[in-house]
Amino acid sequence: MSKQFIKDLTDKENIKSIFLVGDKQVLKDKKGKNYLNMNLSDKSGALNARMWDKVDLVAHQFDAGDFIEVKGHVQLYQNKKQIVVHDIKKITPDLVDIEDFVAVSEHPPEEVLNNILQIIDTVESENIKNILLSTLNDEKWKENIIKTPAAKTIHHAYVGGLLDHIYSICKIMVFMADHYIFLNKDLLIFGAIYHDIGKVRELSLEQGIQYTTEGRLVGHMGIALEMIDEKFKELNIDDQELKSVLKHIVLSHHGRLEYGSPKRPKFLEALVVSMIDELDSRINSVETLMSMELENNQDWTGYQQQYDRYFYLDILRKKK
Repeated sequence: MSKQFIKDLTDKENIKSIFLVGDKQVLKDKKGKNYLNMNLSDKSGALNARMWDKVDLVAHQFDAGDFIEVKGHVQLYQNKKQIVVHDIKKITPDLVDIEDFVAVSEHPPEEVLNNILQIIDTVESENIKNILLSTLNDEKWKENIIKTPAAKTIHHAYVGGLLDHIYSICKIMVFMADHYIFLNKDLLIFGAIYHDIGKVRELSLEQGIQYTTEGRLVGHMGIALEMIDEKFKELNIDDQELKSVLKHIVLSHHGRLEYGSPKRPKFLEALVVSMIDELDSRINSVETLMSMELENNQDWTGYQQQYDRYFYLDILRKKK
């Protein structure tokens, strides 16, 4: 069965293809009848899908994160494509080509990694440089570092996304250190690389982008702290203050307690890391969601609940 990709679907087209379930809800219509509301995706995008019949028979057969074969058709609802589902069958991951469901970076990961290593060469602190080089060249995680996304859904959510995110921030940090000469460039580069490095153990690509058990229980910040401890021991670095400074950059990079940051930034470099991380992730997130709606030929995106606003598409359309 050939794969039908979401970006290629057209109004009234019949569908028989496999998709990844992003989320799933059993809701009630105006008459009190159950219907199934889903977010279906592949590497080309995502669409809302709804099933109106046989809901009680099939809803318990699969969960978010599963692959399903969908039979149905496409319709336009409020000028946006939507899938009307007639039948669903759960598909085991071994029957799926994962590359059909997770987008891949446009940039060769080995090239991006090499660019990051060149920036690390400019680090003056031997201890920080050795920690970074040892981490990125660690054979236990080398393959994960190259493949891991930067997030499950929000930003850089594709194979190689973590490296793209790290490299983007590294380049900005070089500029920041040149512009604000009182900033410690070594700490900025460390923060650019280590703030999300725990994602190599937090996220898995076995069924789309999913959290590992360690990721759910410990999280990427906790994992990064363990990695710092391991590297200090492995490299025989005896500098407790430096270790505390590096850990603080990781612990405070979400910026605010309400954003899940155990600590708020308490020195300039930690503050800059948190701000640039948010800047880079927001730009990627908004550009991605806007690009996915360009084909709708509307002046504005649909309402984006995450950002509590609509986005104007015409400027981006002209750039594309």
